[in-house]
Amino acid sequence: MAKKSKKRKAEKQSKRIVLPDEGGASKKNHRARKGKKRKKGPKKGKGAGVDATESVSMPQGKKNKALGARGEEAAERFLRRHGYEILERNWVCFAGEADIIAADDRALVFAEVKTRRGINHGFPGEAVNQAKRERYERIALAYVQDHCVGEVTVRFDVISIVVIAPDRALVRHHLGAFSAA
Repeated sequence: MAKKSKKRKAEKQSKRIVLPDEGGASKKNHRARKGKKRKKGPKKGKGAGVDATESVSMPQGKKNKALGARGEEAAERFLRRHGYEILERNWVCFAGEADIIAADDRALVFAEVKTRRGINHGFPGEAVNQAKRERYERIALAYVQDHCVGEVTVRFDVISIVVIAPDRALVRHHLGAFSAA
């Protein structure tokens, strides 16, 4: 009998649901049941600074779109801080959409912004496949034909953003991530 009750108890514990962004909340609830108080002050650890209600209140498609928009805003601020002039954002043509078109001292920059909540499915920059690279080349050609006179140097960058908290992110700028063939 003792073996069965231990097994059932283990099964019940393994079925406990923890929201993906909640992290250490089950430990906090466990402390509350045991009568121990949680230390005051800022949260530390895996669930620090994450609002778990945000992850269940919105459908997945809207969350991804909102995350992408936040990532593009962060990428724009990043580029401005590093001396780039932002020419266009979400520029659309027959070939598709460019997230950010900017200029620095040497080149016209077409930047693809990739934002992720974590690295469970790989780093954001890894999502730029050959088809997307070819599409960006067609977008660049259309933009240069419409807006530029004379010779211009074009560069294709990828800006990878990994959100680590609601107000913090890791930004990585891949200069010349791919080139026109």
